[in-house]
Amino acid sequence: MHKYLEEVLSRKASDLHITAGVAPTIRLNSQLQPISDKKLKPQETKELIYSILNEEQRERFERNLELDLSYALPGKSRFRVNVYFQRGSVSAAFRVIPETILTFTELNLPSLLEDLTKKPRGMVIVTGSTGSGKTTTLSAMIDCINKRESKHIITIEDPIEYLHKHNKSIVNQREVGQDTKSFANALKYVLREDPDVILLGEMRDVETIAAAITAAETGHLVLTT
Repeated sequence: MHKYLEEVLSRKASDLHITAGVAPTIRLNSQLQPISDKKLKPQETKELIYSILNEEQRERFERNLELDLSYALPGKSRFRVNVYFQRGSVSAAFRVIPETILTFTELNLPSLLEDLTKKPRGMVIVTGSTGSGKTTTLSAMIDCINKRESKHIITIEDPIEYLHKHNKSIVNQREVGQDTKSFANALKYVLREDPDVILLGEMRDVETIAAAITAAETGHLVLTT
């Protein structure tokens, strides 16, 4: 599996697809390109993908039939991974996560976003289509606060994509499935953890939305998509 991920990085591609019946395929300049002449068999895709999963992740995938995770090539890069079944075989999509968190200026985003990070409370919702940069924008907002202010920032993500180092702020990052059972469960206890800023990767259900609104109404800045 590592050789395919390294191929993604060497070619500066954005994504890798592992699926039965086709060769490993990358996305480069918005176009899909095979990186091998050999089509993968169902058993081969399972072996490749399971090689990067631990036992708990394999069990969760087989129970839920879907799995989100992050995966690192030490010293090289990190990937956001979605594992899924198609026609009964195991498939996966890998996306490269940039190691450097870009600034608002580097992302060509308006200065209004920095103003929003200075709000002491309330909710900021970043919306957009898949691949439009919602997570990248939220990471830039967290990084801006982290560099500027002494805050306790808690992120709840599925999976953790960008890694934030403690700077002026303390940044605690929690991953659904590894550090907490669900977004709703994490939010149930987050107010007891003395947060100033809460980043919520997704609001998937009414319970999570209600808890996020409560957090925003009780003196916390909530950032979400």
